[in-house]
Amino acid sequence: MTAKPFDAIIIGAGQAGPPLAGRLTAAGMSVALIERKLVGGTCVNTGCMPTKAMVASAYAAHLARRAADYGVTLSGPVGVDYKAIKARKDKVSDDARENLESWIAGMDRCTLFRGHARFETADTVRVGDDLLGAKKIFINTGGRASVPDLPGVDDIPFLTNSSMMDLDVLPRHLVVVGGSYVSLEFAQMFRRFGSQVTVIEKSPRLIGREDEDVSAAILSILENEDITVHLGAGDISFARQGSDIAVTFTAGKAPAVGSHVLLAVGRTPNTDDLGLDKAGVEADKRGFIVVDDQLRTSVPGIWAMGDCNGKGAFTHTSYNDYEIVAANLLDSDPRRVSDRIEAYALYTDPPLGRCGMTEAAVRKSGRRALVGQRPMTRVGRAVEKGEAQGFMKILADADTNEILGCSVLGPGGDEAIHCVLDLMYAKAPISTLARAMHIHPNVSELLPTIAQELKPLA
Repeated sequence: MTAKPFDAIIIGAGQAGPPLAGRLTAAGMSVALIERKLVGGTCVNTGCMPTKAMVASAYAAHLARRAADYGVTLSGPVGVDYKAIKARKDKVSDDARENLESWIAGMDRCTLFRGHARFETADTVRVGDDLLGAKKIFINTGGRASVPDLPGVDDIPFLTNSSMMDLDVLPRHLVVVGGSYVSLEFAQMFRRFGSQVTVIEKSPRLIGREDEDVSAAILSILENEDITVHLGAGDISFARQGSDIAVTFTAGKAPAVGSHVLLAVGRTPNTDDLGLDKAGVEADKRGFIVVDDQLRTSVPGIWAMGDCNGKGAFTHTSYNDYEIVAANLLDSDPRRVSDRIEAYALYTDPPLGRCGMTEAAVRKSGRRALVGQRPMTRVGRAVEKGEAQGFMKILADADTNEILGCSVLGPGGDEAIHCVLDLMYAKAPISTLARAMHIHPNVSELLPTIAQELKPLA
């Protein structure tokens, strides 16, 4: 069978695939864009957009319950219409996906194939009855929730971040297994919707990649909202208990018995059914496609972008992957993955914005460092808003004055962090931040003050 010829094939229409198709077709290339599920990938359909729409609803409910704190009276108790919350979330997601589909449909020289793509050779891909051929192939297949091999997990109905989006009833008691970013966002939002929530984490603290002070502060925030958190949980197992589900953990402790169980223990790349072996594309033991600093795989003419390459499981890293590939291919601009600074946010309330190195990473590096910190109780804007949980912390190199990293846990932390991130990209010294004049009143205005008060990291 003769393959249908294209200049490029893109497998996956997540955050990197469609914009790359736009750049390639604008450059005059013919492109086959393949998607077996929904265009937009995790972000649009089961990740960022729908979950943050739900976070917004949860915040509104929480703020309404605190109305008296602001001198505002309500005529009755605050209620939650979960079906309306879901409908709002669905509309946000559906609108974004429809806009993306319209853009792709209007793209000259781009053909969208719907189905499961598998390599047959290093330059041919089969989708159903169609065999497609191209000298340039880009993999953008994303990832999915990992399902841990724990006793009883196959005997119970469980939820993942994806199936949570289809849930049309509010759980009476949601048991969340996992204590990292996805799990904590769901835990807080469903508690605010009115569910009883229990979090079970095997590690001794939450979000273990963060500094201990950040973990402790987030634990306090969750417990202040009557979320039960069990840390250091061992021997986790599941069993039906009538219509409920019992989650057993740590010998001697009573099991958590809930109406629903959410498994949020990590992500797995969608690479196991692509036929990578037929193309000769190398993957590591976890299934992530091995790429170099410009996202080229072990096979010339094949690139991997987004969650499937293990270089960052975020929408912004996936989009940046597209920019790196396009810059190298089309602009003679040698951009690299190693050029970017790690940055992300945790969308609890208050949110955590993070960039650069953690304090633990700085200590491990052995360099002389400076640190400054300020609690949100000493940030006027946070106090005025009645949202003074959390703190800000900045790290700098004591010898070069290079900004090493920053954490902002507090109102607007996901936005305020960019004040520091942009300076890091500009390679500006900490003195630039210290001399900056920020707008008052604002959470960000205290970042220069912290930069003026740095002390040696003990």
